[in-house]
Amino acid sequence: MINKDNSPTYKWGDNCHSWVFVDNENLSVKMESMPSWTKEKLHFHSKAQQFFFILKGMATFYILNEVKSVPENSGILIDPKTEHYIANETENDLDFLVISQPNTNNDRTTIA
Repeated sequence: MINKDNSPTYKWGDNCHSWVFVDNENLSVKMESMPSWTKEKLHFHSKAQQFFFILKGMATFYILNEVKSVPENSGILIDPKTEHYIANETENDLDFLVISQPNTNNDRTTIA
């Protein structure tokens, strides 16, 4: 069984957390948590597609030149080579799953 208690974890950005549930060549499954008013950097993945599923809170995605709000119990697919980032623009924590296929190891180009 895999859960937050027995999975590798790391911090990223401004006190954001990630728990790694699956990490092999073909698939990555992570649960991530972002405190209020945090965001990641604009980037893209050359090979990986990513599916984000919001467990708690409201996510704001910046995808190319569009802004999309994704509520709790909803998800969004990001295709390879698509510039994007996720932000928590609320007063509440944001928890979500991010599923990448293939994994994003060595497949991230940061824009800004």
